[in-house]
Amino acid sequence: MVTVTFVHKSRAPSPNTPRPQDTPEGSTAVSTFKHSSEQRVTLDISKSKDSQRETKAATKLQAWWRGALVCRTLLHAALRACVIQRWWRQVLARMLHRKRRVVLMNYAIRERAAVKLQSLVRMWRVHWRYCQVLSAIYIIRCHWHHHDCQTCALLRGHCVVTATHLQFHIEITSP
Repeated sequence: MVTVTFVHKSRAPSPNTPRPQDTPEGSTAVSTFKHSSEQRVTLDISKSKDSQRETKAATKLQAWWRGALVCRTLLHAALRACVIQRWWRQVLARMLHRKRRVVLMNYAIRERAAVKLQSLVRMWRVHWRYCQVLSAIYIIRCHWHHHDCQTCALLRGHCVVTATHLQFHIEITSP
């Protein structure tokens, strides 16, 4: 049985206040503390085997409860960490998606520019070849008109356009 009697005033104990001495198990001790503010504390401690068992059981129960609280606190902290990690992974995924999209857009723009440039070069080469063939046709025609022949001959032309070449077939026919 533990009996505690407090006579309390609002001052803290002085450093010269005597402390109760530890008592062996099963003994009874009555201690009185005297403070400078006339505060009196009387403790009557009587320990028996039953009270020791109760104390041990209470200590074990308190330890279990503290362990359960710590476990629950750690579980909540782990869940919060998982939520934060999931959010951060989503942010990183969005950033990666944006980067990939920008890279893809830049690639498409460069590819489109290259295709446009290639088509312009091809068009220029075909036009240049066409101008060469047309010039050759004019030269042949001019020479043919100045050529005196007993029969009149006709020029017939046929044009074939492919992706890389422009071909003209000229036939000189006589009537």
